[in-house]
Amino acid sequence: MSVTVEHITKSFGDVRALRDISFSIPEGELFGLIGPDGAGKTTLFRILVTLLLADEGQATVAGYDVKKAYRKIRELMGYMAGRFSLYHDLSVRENLEFYATVFGTTIRENYDFVKDIYSHIEPYEDRLAGRLSGGMKQKLALSCALIHRPKVLILDEPTTGVDAVSRKEFWDMLKKIQREGITVLVSTPYMDEAALCDRVGLIQKGNLLAVSDPSELELSNGTKVFRFGTSGRPYDYLQRIRNLDAQVDAWLFGDEIHVFTGAGVDCGELDRTVQSWDVPDLEWGEATPSVEDYFMQKMREEPE
Repeated sequence: MSVTVEHITKSFGDVRALRDISFSIPEGELFGLIGPDGAGKTTLFRILVTLLLADEGQATVAGYDVKKAYRKIRELMGYMAGRFSLYHDLSVRENLEFYATVFGTTIRENYDFVKDIYSHIEPYEDRLAGRLSGGMKQKLALSCALIHRPKVLILDEPTTGVDAVSRKEFWDMLKKIQREGITVLVSTPYMDEAALCDRVGLIQKGNLLAVSDPSELELSNGTKVFRFGTSGRPYDYLQRIRNLDAQVDAWLFGDEIHVFTGAGVDCGELDRTVQSWDVPDLEWGEATPSVEDYFMQKMREEPE
């Protein structure tokens, strides 16, 4: 395995950031750690990149123990922190040259490896890194993380705050990197990015809820999901739907409501009830559950 995590637990005072986390990632996989802010993603990544020590458990990266062989791991790993951490007062090229030197290599030696990414920012290589746009900063940070040809690439929320076009470009780049045989571990709060991963781990409040191929996630206990849309204010109907039945719950998803029904719910009666309401331009029907739907169900089932 390229990355293994076994019973990792970490606390900060009274806050339990990670609770008995275990999973493994085979070589060459693109693995996504999916969860909201504060779920524990960054804490776990900092343990894997040898910046934090776990309270309990153990982990390996590229076959090396994160406690005993941290120097070797740092040679074999590329890491991109959630916050832009390159030198703002150095130019684009100067940053890349610096990181190449730190890892005992040169831009010339590995240019072919990073050119698909670096070519996007090469026309601006004399510009100070601090003056780049968000998307350009991410491309520079990724180039610096790859300049030494790592075996494992760990990216902490690389697309947060980046526009939709840059997000797509970034994930296209990750797929190309994966085809080079590099194991990629990426965290994100965006559920739609889960479908772009080979497998995902869903994490909330330090608990790992599930690890699966995103296409194989299934709602438990016979739960069905219905989509409720209206040209009016969907929020006005949220509590009304929740009051229908003890086995019915509802959550806002953008400008619509997703309605979750338990196994004992008469969906026909539910349909007739909703259809009888005076809802402007009602859009109502059973929907294919998304990763976000699955996450919401697992989060509700998880004990505090």
